[in-house]
Amino acid sequence: KNLLIGGEPGAGKSGLLNGAMAHAALSLDCKLCLFDGKQVELGQWRECADVFVGPNLGQALSVLKRLQTMMDRRYAYLLACGRRKITPRDAFLPYVVGIDEIAYFSATVGRKQDRDDFASLLRDLVARGRAVGIIVIAATQRPSSDIIPTSLRDLFAWRFAGRCTTNSSSDIVLGQGWAQLGWSAN
Repeated sequence: KNLLIGGEPGAGKSGLLNGAMAHAALSLDCKLCLFDGKQVELGQWRECADVFVGPNLGQALSVLKRLQTMMDRRYAYLLACGRRKITPRDAFLPYVVGIDEIAYFSATVGRKQDRDDFASLLRDLVARGRAVGIIVIAATQRPSSDIIPTSLRDLFAWRFAGRCTTNSSSDIVLGQGWAQLGWSAN
């Protein structure tokens, strides 16, 4: 399942993301695709990855489009086989897509249209990618609607909230109402 990691600066987001990327890098049964606007959070896994995107929104869009094409081809394969999901016996490996600081690509750099395209392409991967082995693990400080459209944020099945300054911020990561139920990272 896809994982969204959020929390204030220094809350352990990159540490958790790196733990997941370390596992994927050491696994023989998956491939890595990494996006890191700072270059140094996931940079240690750059040599293990099929592709590493640094602070370049144009390259990020190009790689997301390639992943979308791969996803569509995998779905065509499944349709031809009369199946709905990939299995370990398939000829292709799952991809783990690691993104450190979504906000860099979705709200900070480049033209508004390119940032919107990034969010739209990422939403498609999160929405459709799991069945064909494309898993997204993404981190950002506060995944509010100006950083991650709610139509994308709400698709992440698993969520991790590191330390947050308010119950509202915690709910932005975990989902509306979790703080009232006693699950707050505040």
